[in-house]
Amino acid sequence: MILDDLTQPVVQAPMAGGPSTPELAAAVSDAGGLGFLAAGYLTADAVRAQVRATRELTAEPFGVNVFVPDTSQVDGDALATYRDRLTAEARRYGVQLGEPADDDDGWAGKLAVVREERVPVVSFTFGCPDPTVLAELREAGCATVVTVTSAGEARTAVAAGADALCVQGTEAGGHRATFTNTDPIDDTALLPLLRQVSAAVPVPLIAAGGLSSGRDVAAVLVAGARAAQLGTMFLPCPEAGTNPPHRAAIAGDCRTAVTRAFSGRPARGLVNRFLTDHSDAAPAAYPHVHHLTKALRRAGDPETMSLWAGQAHEFARAVPAADLVRELGDGARAALAETARRWPG
Repeated sequence: MILDDLTQPVVQAPMAGGPSTPELAAAVSDAGGLGFLAAGYLTADAVRAQVRATRELTAEPFGVNVFVPDTSQVDGDALATYRDRLTAEARRYGVQLGEPADDDDGWAGKLAVVREERVPVVSFTFGCPDPTVLAELREAGCATVVTVTSAGEARTAVAAGADALCVQGTEAGGHRATFTNTDPIDDTALLPLLRQVSAAVPVPLIAAGGLSSGRDVAAVLVAGARAAQLGTMFLPCPEAGTNPPHRAAIAGDCRTAVTRAFSGRPARGLVNRFLTDHSDAAPAAYPHVHHLTKALRRAGDPETMSLWAGQAHEFARAVPAADLVRELGDGARAALAETARRWPG
C-alpha cells in the first residue's frame, strides 16, 4: 500500500470546488506526503486534464477523489418549500436560483478516467462503490480508499474490497462522508471513531478531522492510523485554488457548524448569515440543494458562501505546501520522541 511508502505520514485532503489543484497535489507528493485531486463537480475531461497536469509536475504517487452517486430518498415537498424560502435571497443578490436537479456527477465517465489513467490512488466519498468497481480499479493498478464515518460503513467498505479507509471524524471541514444522506448527523469525534473502526476492520486507516499540527499527526498515528489527512490547513497555501474571501475567512476566529443549507448534505463550515438563517430549514436533498444555491454562493458576499473549514481552522497559515508537509512530519516525529522520553519503556 502506498501509505507505507510515504516519507511523511501526511495526506492532503481532496477539496472539491477549486481548492485542490495539480500544483497543490504535486507539491504535497514531492514533499513525501500524498497529494489529492478532487473530481467532484468537474467534468470527466477536466479530471483527465488535471491528472495529466499533475503528472507533468511530479513523478510521485498522488490520488483522485470521486463522489459516489447519492441514492438517498428526497422529500420533494421539503425541497420545494426550501426553494420558495430562498427566493428572497435570490432577489436580494439579483441572481436566479438554480434548478434543483438530481445527477450522478459524471460517475461513469470519471471512473473511466481514473481507470484509464491508472491513477495511483482512487478514493471515494458519499458511499461505497460496488465491489466490481473496486476490483476493476485494482486490476488497473489503482489502490482504493473509501471514506467512512462509522464502524458499520467501514465493514461495508472492506467487504466490498477497499484497500484502505479514510476515517472522518465530526471535526472535519467540508462535507460529511456518510453513505446515506438521510441518516441522523453523527457527531462522533475522530479518536473514538478511529478506535471503533480499527476494532472492526483490519485494513490501513487514514485519520481525518480537525488535525492541524505535528502533535495531532502523532496522536492519530499512535491511535492506529497509517497517515493523517488534513484539508483546512492546506487552504491558505499558495498552490491551493482557494478563493480570496475563503482565504480571508479561514484566518479569523469564527466558530464552525455543520449545515445542510448550502448543498443538502451535512458539511462543516464557518458560521455566516446564510448558514445561520437557513440551516434549520434545509432538507436532506443532495445534489439538489447544491445546484439550487450555486448562484447565491457565487454572488460575491462571504455571508452567502460555503466557507468549509474544520474545527482547528484558526491554525491554518499561508505557507508553501511542501513546507507544511515537512513541518507536520517533523512535528509528529518530535512529539513521538518527546513522549517516549517522558515514558521510557
